[in-house]
Amino acid sequence: MEEKKIKWHILAFMCFSTLWGFGNVVNGFIFFNGTQVIFSWVLMFLLYFIPYALMVGEMGSAFKTLEGGVTSWIQETSSTKLAYYTGWTYWACHVTYIASKGSGGLKALSWIVFQDSTLYDSLPTVWVQLVTLIIFLFFCWIASMGINPLKNLATLAGSSMFVMSILFILMMFAAPAINPNGGYLNIDWSLKNFIPNFDWHYFTNLSILVFAVGGIEKISPYVNKMDGDPAHEFPKSMIFAAVMVVISAIFGTIAMGMILDPAVINESPQAFDSYLANGAYIAFGKLGEYYGVGKLFMIIYALCNMIGQFATLVISIDAPLRMLLGDPRTSQFIPRSLLKQNRHGAYINGIYMVVVLCGAIIVAQMVVPGAATVLKQLTKLNSIIMPFRYLWVFAAYLFLRRQSDKFHREYMFVKNNTVALFFGGWCFLVTLACCLLGAYSDDPFQLALNIITPIVLILLGIILPVLRRREDEKLQAGEI
Repeated sequence: MEEKKIKWHILAFMCFSTLWGFGNVVNGFIFFNGTQVIFSWVLMFLLYFIPYALMVGEMGSAFKTLEGGVTSWIQETSSTKLAYYTGWTYWACHVTYIASKGSGGLKALSWIVFQDSTLYDSLPTVWVQLVTLIIFLFFCWIASMGINPLKNLATLAGSSMFVMSILFILMMFAAPAINPNGGYLNIDWSLKNFIPNFDWHYFTNLSILVFAVGGIEKISPYVNKMDGDPAHEFPKSMIFAAVMVVISAIFGTIAMGMILDPAVINESPQAFDSYLANGAYIAFGKLGEYYGVGKLFMIIYALCNMIGQFATLVISIDAPLRMLLGDPRTSQFIPRSLLKQNRHGAYINGIYMVVVLCGAIIVAQMVVPGAATVLKQLTKLNSIIMPFRYLWVFAAYLFLRRQSDKFHREYMFVKNNTVALFFGGWCFLVTLACCLLGAYSDDPFQLALNIITPIVLILLGIILPVLRRREDEKLQAGEI
């Protein structure tokens, strides 16, 4: 039976729906002073996302028979030990991600119940974090039972969130015609309102944008399944996807500018934190008012977000752990005790490790003044931790091009090896610089969290192979 081929425009929409979400629009708008983020979005897609996507396409073409993703790419182009560090990085990045999902789901639930942020944000942080910890431990228990009842719900919620983000933009632009007296904000269309201030604050927040556009390596398996010549169809598909995302980012930002005033957002640190935590719900609440349906759109959005956050939480506890501990390339460097599975097939000691690491982040934030600030800190922490995994994508590409003749591929980003190495090095350095600069914060607690978290994860990744080597030596000596 002939394998069904994917049209270039279908792959572009797959990429778009996988990559983009309403949260990216909100975070960009708030962190980059409203409409000033538009300039940065355009630059990010031209200078970072497009070469990133095209490099991923080349690696997908070179390693079309491998299903291990970036770990496989590093294994083939470098060494097994580096493949372990790649797999470890991809797992370790999920530690902060998991810690944020409980807080995000709880925030969404509060909007469903209270339909306002005032009460939830005024609760003592200790109470909020205790509930978050209980939710986290509950989903760890579900993962330990070897079941994932929320997997289909996660797909449904993710699709719903994507549809709602597109509908929000379309309905906001239609709103003034339907309800001319809705009380929309006037946007300043002068050039200065769209060009950012290139100051220290700007560069330390660029990790937010890198985090938003990363993860495109998920579509690499489809490069060789395209209808037609991949060398022609794939770049066309990726450029079209980038154009769609840029349009969504620009018009989504303008739509947000009709609702939220950057001057009000930046009035104080407390106001900034509150808008970052609640901006999406406020926007959908306003949209409902413009269309005369009250809080309906906000409740639907909050419900989809809550399901998505909690479903992603349990998936993120289980799936990355299985990828790390179940992969023979990485498991040979991990102590055997962590490879233990319970009767349900779950890596029980690995889950305990998740409990300790993620639980430590949740507990540490009990001293933070305010639930909204907790969400801001987790958003920023994720923006500097998650992009570290993209470094391995660019490292794999550099390794590939340095031994280009060894690997056949139907599609190549560029034929000139020097140009290819330049772009691989450029994206690697941009990602690393944004992660390192993003760690800076005026808040001592946020700064400590941003520095200590990656150091602990890196050290743990280095220590585990040492423990496994000693374990193997004792086994060979008959001491175990």
